[in-house]
Amino acid sequence: MESSRIAVAGASGLIGGALVRSLTADGHEVVRLVRRTPRAKDEVEWDPQRQYVDAAGLAGCDAVVNLAGAGVGDHRWTDAYKRQIRDSRVLGTAALAEAAASLDRPPRVFLNGSAMGFYGETGDRAVDESAPPGDGFLPSMCVEWEEAAAPAQEAGVRTVFARTGLVVAAKGGAWGRLFPLFKAGLGGRMGDGRQYWSYIALHDHVAALRHLLDSESLSGPFNLTAPEPLTNREITAAMGRVLHRPTLFAVPSPVLKLVLGEMAGDVLGSQRVLPARLLESGFTFAFPGIEEAIRAAQA
Repeated sequence: MESSRIAVAGASGLIGGALVRSLTADGHEVVRLVRRTPRAKDEVEWDPQRQYVDAAGLAGCDAVVNLAGAGVGDHRWTDAYKRQIRDSRVLGTAALAEAAASLDRPPRVFLNGSAMGFYGETGDRAVDESAPPGDGFLPSMCVEWEEAAAPAQEAGVRTVFARTGLVVAAKGGAWGRLFPLFKAGLGGRMGDGRQYWSYIALHDHVAALRHLLDSESLSGPFNLTAPEPLTNREITAAMGRVLHRPTLFAVPSPVLKLVLGEMAGDVLGSQRVLPARLLESGFTFAFPGIEEAIRAAQA
């Protein structure tokens, strides 16, 4: 993409922050959506809960990227927090899609976050973007999340959904909590360790987002996961090898369920998700293997 003006919601998060750094390093103008009165020229106010966006601030944007949403693993899943997880994504997406569609010159692309939680529990069965949604809270939320982008699609804006896997990063996200435990020698498998974890290096995730922004022919859902998902037991062993630490401490399923409540199902669940459409589009992973991804996170 030539030098462009790109609006980013969720710019302060793990993935959004990395994307903004990548875009600005390449000379793109980034407009950040903020939930307060703007303090700088590159900020635009929005409020996902009220479904408000200062649409005038999006004028002239070639792309709108929405990576905003309450952290799935930040709190125990009470009914109230599950509503917050859903509303922060669904209402925010609807507001941005409507704002983009209302512009005299809509953006060329609307890139919206989503998650591999769309597929629910898959066990040993590998799934790609052709698979239907699963059952439960996360799949139903992901379906609503993606459907909320309809105003942009109906306005003829190329709309892409990034169904994100577990991002391997030293700080932030689920992996940011694993690194300190493993470095302290307290890491271990979760439950029986046979559940599949579909991961992706942060570097590859940002590169994939850039690829989706730049490729005019791409629309619809794309799984942002490495080509070969591994079991939690295999990933635990890889963490131990790379960090040179023992991985003796297993966390039994009943303990996880006691500590995490309903969210334990997400940790213990198996999701073997393949990036079929991303590979078909010509994207190349820089860190496809788990040991490479772990090392890259520490670089």
